[in-house]
Amino acid sequence: MPAGPRPTGPKAVDRRLLAPTAVAVLTALAVAGCSSGSSSSSSSSSASSSGATASAGASGSTAAQPGGGNQLQSDYQQVIKDVLPSVVQITTASGLGSGIVYDDKGDIVTNAHVVGTATSFTVTLAGSTKPLDATLVGSYPDSDLAVIRLSSPPGGIRPAVFGDSNKVELGQITLAMGSPLGLSSSVTQGIVSATGRTVTEPRTEGSPGAVIGNMVQTSAAINPGNSGGALVNLDSQVIGINTLAATEPEANGAAAPGIGFAIPASTVTSIAGQLIKDGKVTNSGRAALGITARTYFDQNYRPAGAVVVAVADGGPAASAGLQPGDVITRIGDTPVDSLNSLTTALASLAPGSKVTVTYSRDGRSTTAEVTLGTLATP
Repeated sequence: MPAGPRPTGPKAVDRRLLAPTAVAVLTALAVAGCSSGSSSSSSSSSASSSGATASAGASGSTAAQPGGGNQLQSDYQQVIKDVLPSVVQITTASGLGSGIVYDDKGDIVTNAHVVGTATSFTVTLAGSTKPLDATLVGSYPDSDLAVIRLSSPPGGIRPAVFGDSNKVELGQITLAMGSPLGLSSSVTQGIVSATGRTVTEPRTEGSPGAVIGNMVQTSAAINPGNSGGALVNLDSQVIGINTLAATEPEANGAAAPGIGFAIPASTVTSIAGQLIKDGKVTNSGRAALGITARTYFDQNYRPAGAVVVAVADGGPAASAGLQPGDVITRIGDTPVDSLNSLTTALASLAPGSKVTVTYSRDGRSTTAEVTLGTLATP
């Protein structure tokens, strides 16, 4: 392993912090930080044909076609040629991670936990050993995304093409690109193992323990240093930013092979676009009740819900009749026994959606239909 700053991630997380939809799959696993980003765009006809070949290969049908394995290998190599030049290594005083060239102005999107509290960075482009200076454009830790900008972008810098998150499907072949363990321009391969995962990151210095919804789960190997790198499909499109990897608590935090998570393209492009335009996020795209809450403990000092501390005037909760002192115990069909579980439940929902909120008032359980609003941003 090369000498130098320590690669960023992964970060271990207790399995109890996972969303209910993820618990069944990740039983006895902890989640750790390290994945990539995605968005929408068109691709070349050669890339499209490679995706079709890949699908056939995944189902085993290429075995009956002469040279099928060579064609899939050629497809992989074409994707790497198309996308790897857009994946960079980012170094701070305390660690290193990966990033993706977002536009031809030198903007680079990465994870907020790669950036941490730093405001200046050293960036190394793929295929280069020359360090380039970069500065912080903006960071949004609640979605674990950040944008930095090269001070003097070189000519010919190549922005990545981002794919459509809505078209990501189970079983699609994926390649993860980044700098695992400081080994720049590394590539691993796998498939999309699941979509729509909601995962809670660990709370660490410089990271608030973000709850991120709609993540892409992949079997492509994600290691420390991959954080902020690209998860790519066979159409040469970035479909996610590699952000989280799983570890096994009962094996002293050893890596759990084949379980990694990426922030989806739609989230990446929405947040990055706002950071580039305004230097901050004005529309989080995250659902909210419009309350301030904390964990409620019962008479046996066990967590038993989320108690409403304050209700925003005119917000969703206020419109539905919720009041300070109410104890929320369920969002839809999802039990709520703490502030964290409430946040996790909301992260899997979209602003504007209607949900049944079960709560207790004066010892009596009741429900309210709430149309969710948008989480306010600083």
